[in-house]
Amino acid sequence: MSDFLTVLLLAGLPAAANFGGGLLAEVVPESDFVLSLALHAAAGIVIGVVGIELMEQVLGVERPWIPVLALIAGGGAAVGLDSAVEYVRCRFGGADAGNASAWMIYLGVSVDLFSDGVLIGTGSTLSLGLGLLLALGQVPADVPEGFATIATFRREGLPRRRRLLLAASLALPILGGAALSYWAVRGLPDIYKVSLLALTAGVLLTVAVEEMVAQAHQTEDTRWDSLALVGGFALFALVAVYFG
Repeated sequence: MSDFLTVLLLAGLPAAANFGGGLLAEVVPESDFVLSLALHAAAGIVIGVVGIELMEQVLGVERPWIPVLALIAGGGAAVGLDSAVEYVRCRFGGADAGNASAWMIYLGVSVDLFSDGVLIGTGSTLSLGLGLLLALGQVPADVPEGFATIATFRREGLPRRRRLLLAASLALPILGGAALSYWAVRGLPDIYKVSLLALTAGVLLTVAVEEMVAQAHQTEDTRWDSLALVGGFALFALVAVYFG
């Protein structure tokens, strides 16, 4: 099997997890408590991916200040995207505000999945083992994202058939991100690959702290949330140890 097909299979793991989260939203009764725990756990996993695995790559290159700047740029890009989403949400407010909000969540998750694909595709050009580790780390984080997306459309009354099609369509951003990044940086010096990883890490870190956790606290705030956050971080630490 070619390396490229292997990359697509790796990207398919979190894509399947996201779709599975969407299917769960079709059968599980709505619960702010469960959604809050899931989002905190997902944020903990993303922080683990960045802090445990990606920062090791960033600090291991000859000129680490370059990917560190890329990390900051990724955070800035995430802030800019959030501002654009908020503008669109306000622009299309009024009677259709609820439906617009659901589509904005869909857009945000699509961008996050594209970032996941970039991580997997770029990491796989450094080593297939790193690509596998990044894919496994994204699997448990993408389940609550799929759940939250489809649960929101379900709450807005979108027909089930369209919800399922939307859940399936979320595989496209992550597969596209993996393919584009793999061919874009394949054969380039490692500093370019690591800088792209750092840029994506900045996006994901900002999304985890400013979006996932913030959204979780808008639903329900309990004493279990912090444990879920730390538990997600610990889960990725175990994945990194036993699969890294």
